[in-house]
Amino acid sequence: MMTSTAGCLHAPGLIRIWTKVIIAFELKSTRYLYSSLLLKVYQRSRMNVGVAHSEVNPNTRVMNSRGIWLTYALGVGILHIVLLSIPFFSVPVVWTLTNVIHNFGMYVFMHAVKGTPFETPDQGKARLLTHWEQLDYGVQFTSSRKFFTISPIILYFLASFYTKYDTTHFVINTASLLSVLIPKLPQLHGVRIFGINKY
Repeated sequence: MMTSTAGCLHAPGLIRIWTKVIIAFELKSTRYLYSSLLLKVYQRSRMNVGVAHSEVNPNTRVMNSRGIWLTYALGVGILHIVLLSIPFFSVPVVWTLTNVIHNFGMYVFMHAVKGTPFETPDQGKARLLTHWEQLDYGVQFTSSRKFFTISPIILYFLASFYTKYDTTHFVINTASLLSVLIPKLPQLHGVRIFGINKY
């Protein structure tokens, strides 16, 4: 039985044949536009319409998405360049501001904001967890967690070097670094010190 959807004729048997052709093309590491479109048509015909996505909580995998680390590094670089373009800031002040603004943003988005922006089928289990605690389903020492732990340390070393280890800048940068490193420790997973950010 042939059916028509959006001006495209297809039959279940024809889709299976095209799927075999698509797999043969993919084995040769060649991708054609029409093959990917037909594969999507085939997958759409198998999916249940109106069913939620496969992730229980998509917030757990967002930092593993393609290009997120590059986007993050570019964002920090653009922040630094914008601060450098302000004429009355010296280079040490710009590095300290870059470090402090980066760490403040990381603290807010990773350790202060709780819950998910998605409607999740986990019955509210992620409602009381910060984004850092949700990351990779709470598994410690994954590549994403290592990257987001090492990046403020690298920025701290750069800021310390370019401020020539000035005492004032050093204290500000160290306090800023500790404010984002301490909440990342595995021993503090789910811990609310003095009940801060409990609800």
